[in-house]
Amino acid sequence: MKYPFLSDCHTHSKCSEDGADSVMMLCKNALDQGLYAITITDHCECNTYWEQHFHESVCQSWGETRRAAVSFQNKIHIFTGVELGQPMQNKSGAEDILNACSFDFVLGSLHNVKNERDFYDFDYQHRDVRPVLTQYFEELLEMIRWGKFDSLAHLTYPWRYFKEYGIEIPIEDYQNQIDHVLKELIRQKKSLEVNTSGLRQKIGTTMPNEKILRRYQSLGGSMVTVGSDAHRWADVGSGIEETFSMLQRIGFSYFTIYEKRTPVQIPISE
Repeated sequence: MKYPFLSDCHTHSKCSEDGADSVMMLCKNALDQGLYAITITDHCECNTYWEQHFHESVCQSWGETRRAAVSFQNKIHIFTGVELGQPMQNKSGAEDILNACSFDFVLGSLHNVKNERDFYDFDYQHRDVRPVLTQYFEELLEMIRWGKFDSLAHLTYPWRYFKEYGIEIPIEDYQNQIDHVLKELIRQKKSLEVNTSGLRQKIGTTMPNEKILRRYQSLGGSMVTVGSDAHRWADVGSGIEETFSMLQRIGFSYFTIYEKRTPVQIPISE
């Protein structure tokens, strides 16, 4: 294997509403592929924290991940995690789940801006999304300054859906705001996730893409986590090897895994 430490740090089990398979199935597939580590990061959408019972489903995910770690002990590294969505829209909910479970890893996400629907469900046919994109980057900055997470998930998430609706908005139009986000991540000592799900979707690139990753490195960024954003067992590890090659090409020598909320730098290859 070219990359002995291939790891997937963003996966969803059926403890997420949109997940299909059990934690055990995800971990078994990771083991079968020879992955070094997997982190289970089921959804916690803070803006609907109590209404959708995330305080229950996330704790269930945490417990199932702990049991899987015992079952696969000494075979693969298995870490507990959560994808904390929209924490600034309900900080009490975010802090409730962070206090409830001793996670290894916390992803910070923004799927929808305040008082808007998820970009997945946005009405692109009848509304101009550009003002919402400006708000998206502003809310990302607010979340980064809050800082109670480890890695920023899928920067440029809205672009995942644009091609499906025939929308052309150059990412470069928002480069100034992206720079502010990257600089604040570096200032706050947070990681930037390289989300590989776009490689199996119409967007066709990682989130963020190679150009933004090069910009991040040029600004002094060095901590990156890598995740498939798998919602079924068959997508665990998808695009990870390709992404490691890209990171090497850019000049990254390490990627980051979190254990007990502590960043561990792992060589991409040796």
